[in-house]
Amino acid sequence: MTQKAVPFLFMRGGTSRGPYFQRKDLPADLDRLSQVLISVVGSGCSTNIDGLGGGTAVTTKVAMLSPSERPGADVDYFFAQVSVEDQFVDYSPTCGNILVGVGPAAIEMGIVPPAGDQTPVRIHSVNTGAQVEALVQTPGGRVNYEGDIAIAGVPGGAAPVALNFLDVVGSRTGALLPTTKACETIEGYEVSCVDVAMPMVIGRAGDFGVTGYELPSELDANASLLKQIETVRLEAGRKMGLGDVSSSVVPKFGLISEARSGGHFSTRYFMPWKCHPTLAVTGSQCLAACSLIPGSIAEGIARPVTASPALLSIEHPAGLMEVTVTFERTESGVKFISAGLVRTARLIARGEVMVPENALAGSNDTREITQ
Repeated sequence: MTQKAVPFLFMRGGTSRGPYFQRKDLPADLDRLSQVLISVVGSGCSTNIDGLGGGTAVTTKVAMLSPSERPGADVDYFFAQVSVEDQFVDYSPTCGNILVGVGPAAIEMGIVPPAGDQTPVRIHSVNTGAQVEALVQTPGGRVNYEGDIAIAGVPGGAAPVALNFLDVVGSRTGALLPTTKACETIEGYEVSCVDVAMPMVIGRAGDFGVTGYELPSELDANASLLKQIETVRLEAGRKMGLGDVSSSVVPKFGLISEARSGGHFSTRYFMPWKCHPTLAVTGSQCLAACSLIPGSIAEGIARPVTASPALLSIEHPAGLMEVTVTFERTESGVKFISAGLVRTARLIARGEVMVPENALAGSNDTREITQ
């Protein structure tokens, strides 16, 4: 079989990992691009044995970077969620954990030059239009990955990558509350439909017959719960103006319950057909916003927050995620301004990945290798 080699970085971003490419090295046509990414990941098998994927939704993600022509941005970040088994690629969402690695990757690729001991990288999310600034540690002109910042779900410590998310309200729907209501009943369940960084449908864990403190594996094994969630999510997607979302991972779904370890609230985040082992960065912002909205599903569950900016602690299956939120109270509710958090990333490997030659037709900067 004739294949071509494509350069890539293999990185962990937050609690996700995957290949990071330069967009110019891949097909512009999305159908061809999907075939390439399916091959790269090894989608179509639960173990992804024929590719780089790790058999879970958090390890079958792909980042594609390019210099940005957008005013105020240094790099364009195009995200792809590749399914583990279904040979399907979804370009509708973004991923905040993979985004953590975008700043370091852009510097490693030469897209953004290092600027002293700390390099700001202004990122434009192609999928959602969001603007994010990442602060990357670059002592001596090189990305530093060593440090003592620990995040739940990742062993050990690493150098901090500080993220500040701007213009995240209405990421896909154009509104904080796409259905115009803070809380409404869908398929017999009270939920809040919120769009901050990622459109989400959020419900009370107890209403869905669970505590909200179960392990992800327990929730994944609960077929009745997953069916309930999907029924609500499909109708909520329609009400949020997203159309038929049966084959899309957007909107995501979250269950909340009272905190048990000193946080503001606890959550279980669904991707949407499996429970996340920790919590998505984008999801954390949407959940944080929901907790601030008067009359939302979080009212009476989340610990109240009065002053802005505020540091919200969200409990998830592996520990805590802290999100700094800036907001204003208004007569009609709340105006969500920005969210920031500190995560970590690590360059795991660099090299070339082999993909079928016919899928790469028309792309640049590859060399042919026959095996």
